[in-house]
Amino acid sequence: MTLRVVLFDFDGTLVDTTELIYQSMRHATRSVLGRELSRETLLAGVGRPLPQQMEVLDAEHAEELLETYRHHNEKHHNDFIKEFPGVEKTLARLQHAGLEVGVVTSKRRPSVRMALDSFPGLGEVTDRFVTMEDTTEHKPHPEPLLAGLRRLGGVSPEEAAYVGDSPYDIEAARAAGVVSVGVSWGAFPEDALRAAGPDYLVPDLDAAADILLELAADQGGGTS
Repeated sequence: MTLRVVLFDFDGTLVDTTELIYQSMRHATRSVLGRELSRETLLAGVGRPLPQQMEVLDAEHAEELLETYRHHNEKHHNDFIKEFPGVEKTLARLQHAGLEVGVVTSKRRPSVRMALDSFPGLGEVTDRFVTMEDTTEHKPHPEPLLAGLRRLGGVSPEEAAYVGDSPYDIEAARAAGVVSVGVSWGAFPEDALRAAGPDYLVPDLDAAADILLELAADQGGGTS
């Protein structure tokens, strides 16, 4: 089938929040646990809901970690969030080609709104959002992606692709039966993404768009 819908992850894929996440994680673990953890450890769970990430870091103090993280994140949101150049233009390019564009994220809805307040044009080139509150299961479970397809008119998985920067995104795409496009400009190194087995692995958004438009014209086999 020809590609009709493209779903995107949000953090690290459409918006550069990696430093914001890292600084908030670092503040929370230092304040609550009194420990200095490596950047790799603090970013290892990016792509999964924050409550789950905090459970992995320290189950006993997960609630306090979460509260401390969110306070720091909201206070310093505009200090660290950045825009990936060309994102709005590229998404508009996909829409102009007839593709529907949605976002599926493990982020809470209020956090997404904060990011869209910083980059209002981004909301104009996306058709639907699925956030953490919208499903009971979360990535790498396929349910968030399937919810995104339902919101975009019930498109079948064979007609969709998911673009994300984490192994959890790739695993969720595979579980949902959609084409997976891993992007290496986010929080995870290329080797971690490649190990997750994406259908495609790309270094920049233009390369992702080229693949998606090719699939929209004539769906073919995956390469990495």
